[in-house]
Amino acid sequence: MEQPNKSSKDEIVRQLKKDLLLLQGFRSDPANAVDVGLGPISAAFPNLVFPTGAVHELISKSTESAVASVGFMSCIVSRLMTTGAPCVWVAADRQVFPPGLKRFGIDPGQIVFVDLKKEKQVLWVLEEALKQTGLAAVIGEVKNISDIASRRLQIAAERSGVTGFMIRHITRTAMPVASVARWKITSLPSEGPKMNMPGLGFPRWTVELEKIRNGKPGKWTVECTAGRLRFLSPSTAELSIIHQRKTG
Repeated sequence: MEQPNKSSKDEIVRQLKKDLLLLQGFRSDPANAVDVGLGPISAAFPNLVFPTGAVHELISKSTESAVASVGFMSCIVSRLMTTGAPCVWVAADRQVFPPGLKRFGIDPGQIVFVDLKKEKQVLWVLEEALKQTGLAAVIGEVKNISDIASRRLQIAAERSGVTGFMIRHITRTAMPVASVARWKITSLPSEGPKMNMPGLGFPRWTVELEKIRNGKPGKWTVECTAGRLRFLSPSTAELSIIHQRKTG
């Protein structure tokens, strides 16, 4: 019996890995990948592709972290919306100021904001929205969610191919939920304008990918400039913090 050569074995392994990812809910196809501007972070994802058609969880324990999470997520969503498809944003106590999204390259007119009174209503609307094909993304501001409810959201996203984002403001250790990725975004001091000009600097964050299914978690320092992410070396960020302390 003829033994398979090395190239054949490599192809079999690649196909098995691809099939395994599909079974585990990873639907992103490298051939049809969307560049969401995450640069070096992409190396953390399976097949080096940002997971679409899946639910991403962004957790925060402070107002500053929640604002940073919205900013970072908006940079990604702005890329997903370049096709012209709309986005749905669901919340019981919405914190975002729609005109402020323009800073991250998003036209608020392309977003359908659904403001509700109860958290249970938020979860129901989120699931129904994730079932609809043709949306660029579905965003939900969620505080409490059970494992079963999160699994329903993940299944809906996998079937429709729509990418979901859960922004969770928690007051204690968060229980694990069904999501492909879990992010924690922390604000950093921004660097002021050059040449001693007045004004605020661009937002800077520490981006921590705490969990990524079949990927490699990691931490990066980024700056958001005109809705696009610029990656900074740790030394650059540390020097900026030192400068802020000396001049502040």
